[in-house]
Amino acid sequence: MRFSAFQLVIPAFFALLTSCSERQNTELKHSPAVSSAPEAPQPEATVQPDKLVADTSSVQDVAAYIAGIRPSQHSPLRTLTAQPAWQAFAADADKSWASYHQTRTDKVQQWATTELDSVLQSSPTIFYPFSGPDLLNAVTMFPTSQTYVLVGLEPVGSVPRQSTLENPKLFNAIKASLWSVLNFSFFRTNDMAVDLKSLELDGALPLMMLFAARTDHQVAAVRYVQLDAEGQLTDADTATIRKPGPKIIPGVEMKMRDKNGKEQQVYYFSADLNDWKLGFTKEAALKYVRSLGPMTTYVKSATYLMHKPYFSKVRNLILEQSRYVLQDDSGIAMKYFQPADWKFTYYGVYKRPINLFVKHYQPELTAAYSDSLHKPRPLPFGTGYNWRQKDSNLLLARRREPAS
Repeated sequence: MRFSAFQLVIPAFFALLTSCSERQNTELKHSPAVSSAPEAPQPEATVQPDKLVADTSSVQDVAAYIAGIRPSQHSPLRTLTAQPAWQAFAADADKSWASYHQTRTDKVQQWATTELDSVLQSSPTIFYPFSGPDLLNAVTMFPTSQTYVLVGLEPVGSVPRQSTLENPKLFNAIKASLWSVLNFSFFRTNDMAVDLKSLELDGALPLMMLFAARTDHQVAAVRYVQLDAEGQLTDADTATIRKPGPKIIPGVEMKMRDKNGKEQQVYYFSADLNDWKLGFTKEAALKYVRSLGPMTTYVKSATYLMHKPYFSKVRNLILEQSRYVLQDDSGIAMKYFQPADWKFTYYGVYKRPINLFVKHYQPELTAAYSDSLHKPRPLPFGTGYNWRQKDSNLLLARRREPAS
């Protein structure tokens, strides 16, 4: 999209944001592109019919197809790629992803290689609360991690069925869901709630599969899961995933391989992380995260939820268990970090939050970014609600002593 188009769209876009509720509407996010389709047959997904109902045997082929990449040579989906609607969608997707990679992915990865070198080497597990389906930004920023744990309010969703893949309306639903993440780096929660609950796109999983394909990953297997009261993973059936009870934390496990063949796993849980809801579910989500051991936490475009007193449980967990916290100013407020426990590196520029969140302005950050002796380091890409590069910020907090 041309920059002049941004100027026309942005006022209306942020007007939409004002209708967001103060619930966990944090999931506003995105990733890169692959211009050519793999022609070799892909390994079949390890899908149990009673656990995951899909009309095709290979989840990688489905991931490629909805990403606008030609499926493997012997896939039954190859015939669908002959349709003009898919071909137009694929051509547009290639163009959008090529631009995204050039303007964002390459810059983020070059910056992370230099600035986060030691972080990347010691971050096998990434915890990304308030993420929605944003696997894109997680694997772009932390490409070598082993496990990614995402939490959002969006429903889990399912591997799209054959009937869905044959529906031309699918392509418009995908484009609508990706528009803000590709242009601004975050998802528009209200629009996504409509898109992801539509017949064509029913939750986070399809977008996670798409992001995997467009970041040079092969999706190897998908399994529905849920968390019991002790935070233990157990298998879940489709009925539980589609209509979970009020005390159920539904989720999905997606196994994938990067372009070098390294195995990685992604978990997405549909859960509200405010204190009251966590009490209602016996803190199952937090118990699961605690079982992961020391981790790196990544937070962006999180609607300043952890500034609020009633998101104290997830905030305290992050501060207790993280080796590193990488966040924009919408993450954990600076007043909750104990300087004796953390060393800070500031990147980019801190300005007042956008009007919707202006009450979460932090004078502490203004002082830190104005320190002439310890000047902030450059940030060569935009991120968060102040999405332009000249307005964006990131904070890297490093624990002074190892997390227990």
